[in-house]
Amino acid sequence: MIKPLSYIYPITKKVSSQFNGTLEITWFNGKKYLNTKNANYSYGSLQKVLKIGLQKIDLSICKNILLLGMGGGSVIETLRTDFNYQKNITAVEIDPVVIKIAEDEFSISENKTLKIICEDAQLFMQLNTRKFDLIITDLYIDTTVPSPFLETPFWQDLINTSPIILCNASIDLGNENKVKGIVRFLTNHNHNVDRFDRVNDTNTLIIANSKQS
Repeated sequence: MIKPLSYIYPITKKVSSQFNGTLEITWFNGKKYLNTKNANYSYGSLQKVLKIGLQKIDLSICKNILLLGMGGGSVIETLRTDFNYQKNITAVEIDPVVIKIAEDEFSISENKTLKIICEDAQLFMQLNTRKFDLIITDLYIDTTVPSPFLETPFWQDLINTSPIILCNASIDLGNENKVKGIVRFLTNHNHNVDRFDRVNDTNTLIIANSKQS
């Protein structure tokens, strides 16, 4: 009954989270979204942004993908549905409430090709010893990318772990100098870097490919 009614008016359920404040699960025009107060987290504009980035990557060479910042799992849905990617995905998400929402509301749960880890992405990368073919970073609290994820030590861990990185870098113009710093760091560390601004009229995407891969 909720889905038909959502074509008439939005229907929202609110859930409290230690990490993300108030999360909103909203039915609108027959589709379900996960939002914060100021941003779409999953299954809306964010999903479109990362799909545009994924279209620029050869997923056929990627046997193992690391997703940092799972949210409600819309990137996983995009990979599975739009790109028919059936290989291994490891998803890291700091918020157990969001992991529960992903399972209960969007049917995203662990299986033989999806591993979900409840952990801070920075700590995960510091301790990780496994190699991946692609890392997708989508690390936000509301509209803000936490500062550590725009700093050199985090990016050093990323390039040590994977030859290809897709980063949803920022919607905050105040981070412009840090984004430029990331591009310089990658270029100086033997990567080809493509930067795409105002993707879907909002976000900056960075795609980095190691020249040694």
